[in-house]
Amino acid sequence: MIHSLFSELVAAMRLHWRVHKTLGNFLRHYGTAQIRPGLVRDIWQPVIGLEIHAQILSTSKLFSRVGTRFGAPPNSQVGVFESAHPGTLPVLNKRCVEAAIKTALALQATVNKTSWFVRKHYFYPDLPAGYQITQLDHPIASDGHLDFIVYNAAVHRKPYRHSVKLIQIQLEEDSGKSIHDVENHRVLVDLNRAGQPLMELVFAPDLHDGEEAAALVKELSLILLQLGTCNCRMEEGSLRVDANISVHRPGEPLGTRTEVKNLNSIRSLVKAIDFEIERQIGILESGGVITNETRSFDADRKETITMRDKEVVQDYRFMHEPNLPPLRLFDSSEGSGSQNGSLDINAVRQELPELPEEKRQQLLKNYGVRLENAIILVSNSIILDFFMAVMADKKRDARLVCNLLLTNLLGTLNSANIDFQKSPLSADAFGEIVDLQQSGQILNDTSLRLIDLICNDGDLRSPTQIVNANNWLKFSDDLLESLVAKVLNDNQNLVKKYKAGKKKMFNALMGKVRAATDSRADMKKVKDILTKKLTE
Repeated sequence: MIHSLFSELVAAMRLHWRVHKTLGNFLRHYGTAQIRPGLVRDIWQPVIGLEIHAQILSTSKLFSRVGTRFGAPPNSQVGVFESAHPGTLPVLNKRCVEAAIKTALALQATVNKTSWFVRKHYFYPDLPAGYQITQLDHPIASDGHLDFIVYNAAVHRKPYRHSVKLIQIQLEEDSGKSIHDVENHRVLVDLNRAGQPLMELVFAPDLHDGEEAAALVKELSLILLQLGTCNCRMEEGSLRVDANISVHRPGEPLGTRTEVKNLNSIRSLVKAIDFEIERQIGILESGGVITNETRSFDADRKETITMRDKEVVQDYRFMHEPNLPPLRLFDSSEGSGSQNGSLDINAVRQELPELPEEKRQQLLKNYGVRLENAIILVSNSIILDFFMAVMADKKRDARLVCNLLLTNLLGTLNSANIDFQKSPLSADAFGEIVDLQQSGQILNDTSLRLIDLICNDGDLRSPTQIVNANNWLKFSDDLLESLVAKVLNDNQNLVKKYKAGKKKMFNALMGKVRAATDSRADMKKVKDILTKKLTE
């Protein structure tokens, strides 16, 4: 049936891009087509590769002891090396090398036992030395991969798994920041960022839309946060993404790519990529040619705009950094080989924590939660800790806990604009609500009442005390029998209409029972009792 639907839609071939994007996602989730989003008059395949700059979480810079505090006054985090005073020499930060090794191991990459630093020359006001120290052909790590789950509840019907090759990780220093004062016709330079330690992670072009790119960045951020190698605060610039985007028809060579620079939020990443795909398809469909260029994303207009073209290849005049020897590492797990390197790869390997995918698998295996819920829990360590605290009582139903936690408690806190960390409802009190509902003493509606009362009204009593004080315990089966009989006796006109064939009167009677029980009745049982009594 799915293939038939696909054929019919291909025959139309004039539907709008966004409609076809939805079709592509639909088919991908069902595994019935390799074709990615993008039908206009023909089928198009977008190809996206990401380059991610992650600022290493370190108290000092890559080649000096100068601090790295974000938000410090301009030019207060600058030393003689960052300002390129003559005769100053770089001293490699050991912490940054360890962070790069740890990141590489987490991404299943090969840590190269010898790597080199080079000078990349270009002349900007915020680069006093006239060159950036980086790595190129001999980086610290290469040939890894990142497996991740693509899931956005607003876009995808079900989660699906994807994998992207990691080409390399290279260590490099950041440049300063130029501030363009248009009003006074001047350029101000802040060198606080100069020399900040970066890992550049270069991923192969294995992505096909903005949502996949967002999922990759989210998973990478979770990994880096778990490793403690980057704080991943995109709003502060500590994680910046460049996206290389092209489109082509299946069976044809890859199209000309454009690069969208410095995407600093997940939302901007998705919108920039999807806009750029649509823009390129529109140009090609109208007979135009894609220009190999660098673009930026205007978040207000939600579109990419030209920065500069790449028709002339810039000559960076790469050369080995003469003031830094080769970075040599060794791996003690390989036996009694040479140990003349500066760091032991195996020692760093032993420090690797449990990674996000391992946590998700533990949730699936040990608690039987749905994958969609495991994704949400692992994406927020505070919520995950709360869940684990509630599940310390192994008798609790994990699916009930997830439902009350991820739908009801989070929804209530979001509506009240309360940060989860400041939730008035503790894990112990939440667990008590779960116990009351799981044991059949209260209904789900009552659980919602309790969550609302504690979170919005600040009720300091325990859930059990609140339930008893308000007489919110669920009605017993015997009491339901008598209540249903009373409702039928008090509403003979509705009963007569129902028995005369007006079946809609059944719902009216159900409503009468609900009102009489103050929503404390199991309505499934009410339905069974009502059906039985109406047929007597």
